[in-house]
Amino acid sequence: MAKEFTSGAVICQSGQPFQFLHMIVKGTVRAVYSDGEFFLDKGDIIGLCALQHDSYVFTYIAVDDVTLASFPYKTGKLSDLLSKKPDFTPLVVKSGLKQMRDVMEAYELTKYDCDSLYRYLTDSYKEYCTFCERYSISPRLLPELENLSPLVLEEDIPAWLTDYYENMAAILTPALSASKVPTCHFVNGLLMKTSLDISSIMSVCHIMYDYKADLARVLMNENRLDLFDLYTSLLSRIGHGQEDSTAVIAAAGRMMLHLESTGSIDRTLYETRVREYKEFLVALEENGTGAAEGKPEQTQNADAIAGSLNAILDYARCEPETADAFRKQITEYKQQIDKNATDDANRKLRLSLTKTFYQVYVSAFKESLKDSGIPTVVKMFFLFGYVDEELAGRENASYLYSIAEHFPSSPENHVYTVYEWMKAIYEGRKEPSRNEFDADYTAYIHELKTTGKITAQKEKEMADDKSAKVLFELENMFPLVNKITFGRLTTFCPVFSEHNVLKDLEKSLVTAEKANAALHEIRALDFGAYYRETFYSNPEIGIAKETVNVEILPDIILMPNIGIRGVMWQEIEGKRRTTPARVMTSVFQMEDLMSTIARLTGEYRWEMCKRVQGARWNDLSEPSLTSEYFDYIQFYKKNHELTPEAKDKIKSAMQKAKNNYKEMFVRDYVTWVLYEGAGSPRMNKVARNILFTYCPFSKAVREKLKANPLYKEILERYDIKNSQKLHHMDNLYQKLNKGSAGIPDEIATQRHFLES
Repeated sequence: MAKEFTSGAVICQSGQPFQFLHMIVKGTVRAVYSDGEFFLDKGDIIGLCALQHDSYVFTYIAVDDVTLASFPYKTGKLSDLLSKKPDFTPLVVKSGLKQMRDVMEAYELTKYDCDSLYRYLTDSYKEYCTFCERYSISPRLLPELENLSPLVLEEDIPAWLTDYYENMAAILTPALSASKVPTCHFVNGLLMKTSLDISSIMSVCHIMYDYKADLARVLMNENRLDLFDLYTSLLSRIGHGQEDSTAVIAAAGRMMLHLESTGSIDRTLYETRVREYKEFLVALEENGTGAAEGKPEQTQNADAIAGSLNAILDYARCEPETADAFRKQITEYKQQIDKNATDDANRKLRLSLTKTFYQVYVSAFKESLKDSGIPTVVKMFFLFGYVDEELAGRENASYLYSIAEHFPSSPENHVYTVYEWMKAIYEGRKEPSRNEFDADYTAYIHELKTTGKITAQKEKEMADDKSAKVLFELENMFPLVNKITFGRLTTFCPVFSEHNVLKDLEKSLVTAEKANAALHEIRALDFGAYYRETFYSNPEIGIAKETVNVEILPDIILMPNIGIRGVMWQEIEGKRRTTPARVMTSVFQMEDLMSTIARLTGEYRWEMCKRVQGARWNDLSEPSLTSEYFDYIQFYKKNHELTPEAKDKIKSAMQKAKNNYKEMFVRDYVTWVLYEGAGSPRMNKVARNILFTYCPFSKAVREKLKANPLYKEILERYDIKNSQKLHHMDNLYQKLNKGSAGIPDEIATQRHFLES
């Protein structure tokens, strides 16, 4: 049966049911996979790489006009076909060995690329640090570079496999040329093994492609927390007139060559960044100075911020030995050229400085409770961890001064600075957060009583002691969350330092407006994210018990650091499920805020489901978000709905998530709302079904997705279930309208929820 395809036509799609082997009679075909391709020509057989699979492994595309001869195939039954068509055997053997060679070459090249790119990144960062040391500039540390490690393949292919196939080809090629055709059973066994080996090789390749993509993100990414930005910003710091600016420019030029050849970097992003860099170079050449020198010095607040450390310590009225230790530690820290150094001396300095910082913070906070006119410099200390104008950089310090007096937070809209949060606890408007052992304040003081550390009478007194409550928050949640949101745990220091400023402060500042806008965008996609099921009963108007959903938005607390992470600290307050969650993020967020809020929402989704399900959170007999997702990850290798490539992606993702099911879900959730919600499918069928079942998109998004066949089945299923709930609500409305009480707000809200 002959088939013809024009240039560019897709012959077979990866994941498509495998029912035919196709022999190329005329033309050339591209076999395409995640990060590469190879070519098949006249006489080659399409499908040999998937002989033991139910679906095609590669996507095959016609390069020019192609003619194929197609042969029906049943999985594992190649010998049946060969026994019927013996003339087909030499072609199958030659093509199978050729395709194995192409796949092996792809594997070797990818492995070389991974090792080469890793060495380039580490060498380039060392070179950057050398430049910084030469000019007494503290080098900046990239979050993704800090966790970088050489490629480690837990299940690499055996070293002898390449030699095996090379020798097999050397033995069989002369035999085939002399028309000495092996038996169909031998060929069947050889090609079945070849198919399995190709699957194993591609599985390893998929892991290497993901690793290579992670390396590429260190080179350049949309958040600008990348190596390319380190070099371009270094130029502005040292200035064009310095002798080494030429060497930095040359290094940046070499980096552009790497970026040009790295396929996983978005081309539009690359072109935009390179264009900006070239414009920056022109400006450097014309001005003869770096960007930092070219900017007018912000001197309007210079007098006000002078001597900040002494002003803060005078205000705090802490013990003299504490104040003296803090001055000494800050002076020593300022003198360190590399403030990220991990040697023992620097590590001990950061630890001691951190401990003293929180002692000063607590003292200053206690003083502020008696003061209605807190000095602006002290507010900078509370809000940003600011202590010294030289350590912060005078331009940065001036900016902090300009925003500290009227910081754009909004407690009434659930966005607090850390100082406002502590005041809310002191004034009884909020209860303290749980500590690192997941114990709230009540449980904590009860534990003190049961262990004999306090009396029963003291427990009663402490239960209403507002000073003790805020001290519990300051000593437990605050230091731990401040470190976590900073993100780089090994180099954490709570004081505001210029070397941690990786992006423009004004752009990275998290305001109430920005935080709520990001939260609104997530809710516009996942409309039910912060709704919680509860029961409504009103026997007087005939409602015995109705399940209703109530939206409870989270409290967002801005931690005083320049960080890269957010934390979903607790999903409810106490035991009441209708209390706000508590999420924290850095006041200066270096990562994309939308991605951070999406991640926090994913964490909240997971933890809230676990809270509701209790001990049976992973029990599939009670279907839930956590139980179905847990089952999906635990048994993905046996799931026939997943393609081999999808299974490889799950395996690679699990390694990145360190086999943490929650972390896997959160990553999928971010993909769900940011990509699938924008109409860009990136998930496999099974994960998509779970997410759509428990985190359905809003009506507006669902309408847009109806044109995509990937969503047809799940949309229809959702509409059927939702229409049944709306029908029940219609009947309830009719019943209530017959009475005189009208429609309760809770019922009206539930109807709106179902129509969203």
